[in-house]
Amino acid sequence: MSTAINAVPAQERASDAYRWGQLVLGVACMVMIANLQYGWTFFVPDIHKKFGWDRAAIQWAFTLFVLFETWLVPIEGWIVDKFGPRIVVLISGILCGVGWVINSHATSLTELYVGQVFAGIGAGGVYGTCVGNALKWFPDHRGLAAGITAAGFGAGSALTVAPIQAMIQSSGYQATFFNFGIGQAIVIVILSVFLVAPKPGQTPPPKQHGSTVQTRTEVSPSRMLAQPIFWLMYLMFVLVAAGGLIVTANLKPIGADWKIAASPVTIMGLTLGAVTFAATIDRVLNGLTRPFFGWVSDRIGRENTMFIAFGLEGIGILALYMWGKDPLLFVLLSGCVFFAWGEIYSLFPATCTDTFGSKYATTNAGLLYTAKGTAAILVPLGNYLQQSTGNWDLVFLVAAAANILAALLAVVALKPWRKRVVAALG
Repeated sequence: MSTAINAVPAQERASDAYRWGQLVLGVACMVMIANLQYGWTFFVPDIHKKFGWDRAAIQWAFTLFVLFETWLVPIEGWIVDKFGPRIVVLISGILCGVGWVINSHATSLTELYVGQVFAGIGAGGVYGTCVGNALKWFPDHRGLAAGITAAGFGAGSALTVAPIQAMIQSSGYQATFFNFGIGQAIVIVILSVFLVAPKPGQTPPPKQHGSTVQTRTEVSPSRMLAQPIFWLMYLMFVLVAAGGLIVTANLKPIGADWKIAASPVTIMGLTLGAVTFAATIDRVLNGLTRPFFGWVSDRIGRENTMFIAFGLEGIGILALYMWGKDPLLFVLLSGCVFFAWGEIYSLFPATCTDTFGSKYATTNAGLLYTAKGTAAILVPLGNYLQQSTGNWDLVFLVAAAANILAALLAVVALKPWRKRVVAALG
């Protein structure tokens, strides 16, 4: 009798318009946190110039941002799974603003690190909540829904690449941190009020698409962590994420070291400096790849899609290393790198939820997302490697090899293993 009393009554199926409305809200929130990661590279040279701090030491601030953005997501996800998305996104939006305000006043590395910690906690709360909410609202199109949501983060900063650089040049990087930080935080707080999680019965059942393997069993976070296959996914996530993060954090320094940062590049009648052009195109492609490969994975299977995308990433990094010193090729090839990299943020959450169920989707996907934080530790290590060798050659070669290894693991190990695990779970 007590079970019946405490059971949550089933709700009527929510309309597709309502589901898509929730997805759009999540995408808008993701757009507002995109600059916290993808805009960072534009601040590094000016911070270095103003204070003379070692570039690798400055990049530890980026690593701290990613660590706190990712490693706290499981805790934030648990709160979301228990209390809903609204309160987490609201508080996280405030923390995002606080982080960049601290950055705007930082006069020491310690203060810069503290600002990035606040920003990372806020960004992680928004990111984990919105992706988890998308996975819950769209069990019938998980790859596409996660991809569209993650696209807001990947492409969200594309329109502000030029304005951020213009404000840095005209008003200084500190004013840019302050103004963008406050503005983005206000929008997140407003949007958070309208976010809700689905109730039982409001969403359609999981749908099988082609080679996509999905469980109907709900696996708790503690039980998931005991599954060795989770750690294989974690390793693959780290292998692929590391290369993209290194390029993201060092795009402008790499262009400067190759002496092409300000070289004019003209594509389809538009002329911009090589780094500005590359950053703009990269953000767009980094966003488009997430729903694209998510949609592809819904049809040909997650692991088959991983093999294609990770293989392209490895080839793209090698091509950038070989021919990227030409300004035009720097723009085009860096775009290829980001197009083949950003899909990890749709493929891995979808694969995780396919394997372990949707009830704990925010927490479980958040635990897997901490792999991005682990990969971020390699960003300053990449800078140290570059400083010790005097060039970026070894950094690019290692990153390319890691992606090719992950591509092979997807079809040789993950695909057959996950099929057996899902069958065993039921």
